[in-house]
Amino acid sequence: MRARETKPHGGAGLRPVAQTARIDSIDVLRGVALLGILVMNIQLFAMPQAAYFNPTAYGDLTGANLWVWVAGRMLADQKFMTVFSMLFGAGIVLMAGRAEARGESSRLHYRRMGWLLVIGLLHAHLLWSGDILFLYAVCGMLVYPLRRQPPGRLLVLGTVLIGVASALSVVTGLSLPYWSGEERVEFLAEVWQPTPEMIDAELGAYRGEWLDQQPVRSEAAFEFETFVLIVWGMWRAGGLMLIGMALFAQGVFSARRSFRFYATLVSLAIAIGLPVQGYGISLDFERGWPAWSFFLGVQFNYWGSLVVSLGYVGAVMLACQRPALRRFTRPFASVGQTALTNYLLQTIICTTIFYGHGLGWFGSVERVGQAGVVAGVWAAQLIASSLWLRRYRFGPAEWAWRSLTYGIRPPLRRVITPEPAQGTP
Repeated sequence: MRARETKPHGGAGLRPVAQTARIDSIDVLRGVALLGILVMNIQLFAMPQAAYFNPTAYGDLTGANLWVWVAGRMLADQKFMTVFSMLFGAGIVLMAGRAEARGESSRLHYRRMGWLLVIGLLHAHLLWSGDILFLYAVCGMLVYPLRRQPPGRLLVLGTVLIGVASALSVVTGLSLPYWSGEERVEFLAEVWQPTPEMIDAELGAYRGEWLDQQPVRSEAAFEFETFVLIVWGMWRAGGLMLIGMALFAQGVFSARRSFRFYATLVSLAIAIGLPVQGYGISLDFERGWPAWSFFLGVQFNYWGSLVVSLGYVGAVMLACQRPALRRFTRPFASVGQTALTNYLLQTIICTTIFYGHGLGWFGSVERVGQAGVVAGVWAAQLIASSLWLRRYRFGPAEWAWRSLTYGIRPPLRRVITPEPAQGTP
């Protein structure tokens, strides 16, 4: 005898979409992207910020630690953020279409983005400055009016927007020889190669209690929400969202394209994306990681990551096309269904491990150890998400976000009733 979930009794007015309307392949891909993002975010949780951009700024970079960094750069850096951003754009189109079919206005979307922005601000300033939710909320508001454009136009416009951030970086890099000595020293100290005193100050802040961390955290968060958003974030994330809208319209995220199509995406990632990135890394080491790497050397990964990200899309869609692999993809779908909860939970777990209000390991765990933490968090979230969704319809953060968006509290617990035996009226 199988079990079935009873439909909750909803009243008139705005209602969140039913779980049965979900697209499984999108949930799987979102789950893979959410877990993959931690591969890079762990460096920001565990080490001074400069080490994220310049691996020679802090920590050991030899032996196994070097290979962990290279693997992260080649396989994760900007790749999973790219996939997640494209899926965010696809989600805008999907939810807008369903809302319009129910006769709801576009105000619902802006209400949803508004609450995500609030969640992002709280996350960034109270927990972790590396928050991405604020950026997604801003970009989600900006790209929404373009959702009905033809896929071809969305692809072109999205690529152009992504190119704006690249162009700004290249122009800045080419201007480096014309900077004054004082400007160059200030940039190197603040972003690329902090002085020992600056490193010690950051270590002291995050190894301290929550109030000790607060000024440093808020300053970094505010910079990301203003300057970084303008010169990089809204161009990259906004462009990717438009591309995601186009790919969704073409059935790419629904596992509806051919084996050949998805296999081609994987092949391009291997044949083009990875070699381009590898060449960029070799140049960085050959030149000794100068400031050139921050503006110009990064372009190999900036563009190569797009190709590798599409390779991940192809690989996941191929897996989703195989019913025999469902037992392996299902846990990732559970993580994807509770992506907001799991994203915030990653922050709670990692700040508890590395910051002073917890174990205080900030700056003392090398890259190999960080990889171990990532593996542990992955295992915990894959198991916990599957177990949670057996009893509940949403993750806790998803439920709160929906409640704020729709102004009602949707049923959280699943109501399971036995299905009548075959032949029973």
